[in-house]
Amino acid sequence: MPEKDVEEIKDEIYSSFSNTASSIGYDEIHGRIIAALIMDGEEMSLQELSKETGYSSSSISLSLDLLEVLGIIEKVKKKGDRKLYVRMEGDILQGLKQAIVIQLQKTIASTVESLDVREEKLVSMSSKESDNVLKGLRTLNKEMGRLEKYVDKLSQVEIPERD
Repeated sequence: MPEKDVEEIKDEIYSSFSNTASSIGYDEIHGRIIAALIMDGEEMSLQELSKETGYSSSSISLSLDLLEVLGIIEKVKKKGDRKLYVRMEGDILQGLKQAIVIQLQKTIASTVESLDVREEKLVSMSSKESDNVLKGLRTLNKEMGRLEKYVDKLSQVEIPERD
């Protein structure tokens, strides 16, 4: 198989994985980095990741910070080598779960805060129309509470073991 065909197939694999990562809240670049590290099977330098994913070293570097915080990758320095290397560290599914839960919790907190501000405004208005809107807003707030409980339970779901 010609080298160009192999590179096209790898790019399709990276794109597919990055689409999956994007659908759950990661940026495409995160999916491409993870796919490249998994496909390579070994640690890669920042420059190798840049070449492999098609993103600049600075974009890769910024994205690695999040993946490191989530415990998916580890940054490594080698003695006598100034390059930064990256390797898969943790369980990718655990990291994905953590990212989903964190994103949901941030969104819920932001929404609840926004609803609370609006509730204060509506309470001060005291009209028939504002009372109707206030009633609906309070119902939404209760649903947000339910969603928050659901996300808490979701965060406790155990990730299946690797085969």
